[in-house]
Amino acid sequence: MSNNSGNVLVALLTGAVVGAGVGILYAPDKGKKTRKKIKNSALKAKEDISASISNAKDEFTKSAEAKKMEFEEKLEDTLSNMSYKADDIIVALEKKLEDLRKKNAQLQK
Repeated sequence: MSNNSGNVLVALLTGAVVGAGVGILYAPDKGKKTRKKIKNSALKAKEDISASISNAKDEFTKSAEAKKMEFEEKLEDTLSNMSYKADDIIVALEKKLEDLRKKNAQLQK
């Protein structure tokens, strides 16, 4: 879930809770009924928010796992490339060393 859609979801839920609360408070019911409706609305809002948080948590976990896998793949590729480059450097240094040995042998004669 993107940050923007999460914000929209929270705004919608907040608006629904506030709207339900205002509607209940202005309804022509007795106090006991009004309190019961407010309690039920609050419980429903709590359930909705809990579900939204759970969904957001699941989405975050999936996203984090995907990023972790992507990072591990890139790290493995980088290490592999570095290994090949290290091998190339070693081969080049061995050639230079062999050339230096040949020159040194010629100079010692």
